[in-house]
Amino acid sequence: MFTGLVEEVGTVRSVTPVGDGARVVIEAALVLSDAELGASIAVNGCCLTVVEFDGDSWAADAVPETLERTNIGNLDPGDAVNLERPLAANGRYGGHVVQGHVDATATITSVTELDDGSYRYTFALPPSLAAYVVEKGSVALDGISLTVASVDASSFSIAVIPHTHEVTTLGRRTVGDAVNVEADVLAKYVERLVRPSL
Repeated sequence: MFTGLVEEVGTVRSVTPVGDGARVVIEAALVLSDAELGASIAVNGCCLTVVEFDGDSWAADAVPETLERTNIGNLDPGDAVNLERPLAANGRYGGHVVQGHVDATATITSVTELDDGSYRYTFALPPSLAAYVVEKGSVALDGISLTVASVDASSFSIAVIPHTHEVTTLGRRTVGDAVNVEADVLAKYVERLVRPSL
């Protein structure tokens, strides 16, 4: 389980096709401080497994499902990625429940800088997620725990403080970029309970 609080921005070293999947190697420091083979690390909010690591990089295998559903398949060497280790049992729970199971991607349709230095990002709302994205609810975008500022039938927006804009990859994103979206898991379970025929 993750919290959506990005610990470090890493850099993609390589993406090597392996059949219909890929091996991704990422340069990092903090998330490797207690790394073990088989450990989980969220990359842009997508939970991946450490299959190799050394002092300054680690590798994960991305299966076809991961490449199809997330923006991991669009990564190139040199790209920046948000990284987070799973929550330690004795850690602070500062974000929201993030599983690292990406539901879909959403495209940025506008970015507006406000006079206080914050930003307003608007995204196209994937129809498959419309029931789960609610105003003032939680959403993870590229692994960042954020609050939905507004939502309508075809889009949603978030407000981003200057700190988050600076220390995550969000500040590097522009109109047309796709971000990974993980809707609030609590909404999914509530829907399943009230609509058991799904």
